[in-house]
Amino acid sequence: MKSYLLSGLLFICVAGLPAQAQTATNNKALLSNATERLLNLDKGKIELASVSAAVIDGKTGAPLYQKHAEMMMPIASITKLMTAMVTLDAKLPLNEKIQFTERHKKANNNYFSRIRIDSQLPRKDVIRIALMSSENMASSALGHTYPGGIKAFVRAMNVKARQLGMMHSHFVDATGLSQHNISTASDLAIMVRAAASYPEIAEYSRTPGYTARFSHPRYSLRYGNTNALVHSKSWQIDVTKTGYLDEAGRCLVMLTEINGRETVMVMLNSYGKRTPIGDASRIKRWLTTGESGKISSSARHYQRQTLQELLQHPVLEQLALQ
Repeated sequence: MKSYLLSGLLFICVAGLPAQAQTATNNKALLSNATERLLNLDKGKIELASVSAAVIDGKTGAPLYQKHAEMMMPIASITKLMTAMVTLDAKLPLNEKIQFTERHKKANNNYFSRIRIDSQLPRKDVIRIALMSSENMASSALGHTYPGGIKAFVRAMNVKARQLGMMHSHFVDATGLSQHNISTASDLAIMVRAAASYPEIAEYSRTPGYTARFSHPRYSLRYGNTNALVHSKSWQIDVTKTGYLDEAGRCLVMLTEINGRETVMVMLNSYGKRTPIGDASRIKRWLTTGESGKISSSARHYQRQTLQELLQHPVLEQLALQ
């Protein structure tokens, strides 16, 4: 009886191998066909309002679409993804309370914040509100409480950028309030993929809303995500960050899933508050249907004007020559 059972089990195992191998081959073929379809999408059928953009396959890093993707430009609060990575790389205690000081506020040119001076918040919550709600004083505090202070922090940001292969990026502060924090859409696609490997960044950046509970004194502040798409059931977002400065326009980066495939979207310098959201939808439509739809004539005019200004920007010219 034992001999019969063993023989039967052996038959099942041996017979099952070709079926498993065939399934793996079929899955690989399907994946290959899907990748080929994406790579061969008609680039003439997509139009975006953002001045610069990049759409990247999240798994392979293959570029699916690029628009002025190598142009260096200010990136505003997209900077905060690098701030979060450098903070987490330092392995600082996430439950340790950070105290907000007048120095942190002055470092932001006294930019408005609801956070009270001398109050405290655990480092993990400071990272969370910096990412999801783009709280500048939180980002400033992360930089100034880094071992060695803000100079060491900024140095670590630039070292991290080079390690990742972001060769056309430069950071001068932890918040992105400086127009001298610059990068390219291609470099930021690299940064988004790297940021996705940090579970904390993935969780914090896509948090729809959060109540931060401060101490000394005791009070609470409610924060909302600056990317409205995290509230939409039609989007599955893994990592996201928005940014805005007059010099940078409206910016948005995301790692999202479209038809089950991880896709990185980078949209830089849009003139309207909801323009990056519209561009994200146009990209999604193009990836699924092959056509994105058209943008407005005012968006086209803004792009032409902005491109001329960027090409004559003295700081960007100097950095491009370095």
